[in-house]
Amino acid sequence: MAGNNKRVRTTNDLELKDRLVAINRVTKVTKGGRTFSFSAIVVVGNENGIVGWGLGKANEVTTAIAKGVEAAKKNLVKIPVIKGTIPHEQTAKFGGARVFMKPASHGTGLVAGGAMRAVLESVGIHDVLAKSKGSSNPHNLVKATINALCELRDANTVANNRGVTIETVFNG
Repeated sequence: MAGNNKRVRTTNDLELKDRLVAINRVTKVTKGGRTFSFSAIVVVGNENGIVGWGLGKANEVTTAIAKGVEAAKKNLVKIPVIKGTIPHEQTAKFGGARVFMKPASHGTGLVAGGAMRAVLESVGIHDVLAKSKGSSNPHNLVKATINALCELRDANTVANNRGVTIETVFNG
């Protein structure tokens, strides 16, 4: 697996904010009539490099969201954020969703849509150019975005893995 992003286990000392990405109403038809239930995909993050996603299903919207938040807290990952942007270009895919992210200069803003925007805001990235290609399914977009973020590596990590100095990484 590329990337050094380790799962973060302690959630009691983190100030996590949750964002609802999508909610879906599901209907089950029985002989007694229609039964409605809800599924919610939620992204949590501390807006300082830590993010996680979760899926909650329940018969009520608020319960589904709460379950999604609890699931998201169980799979947090650490992402390298450098001066409010990402260290380098990155592409990733999950299912039919493909995402492309490119670092941007300060003041550009978060140029991303829908599910990608929620994930990038939760990580704490303020300046990035992002494009989603292929499927617009929010489940797959969230997973593809987090996969792309997990594959990011900063210069210190690359230098340590190669056993060279940071200057050597940049100069060749």
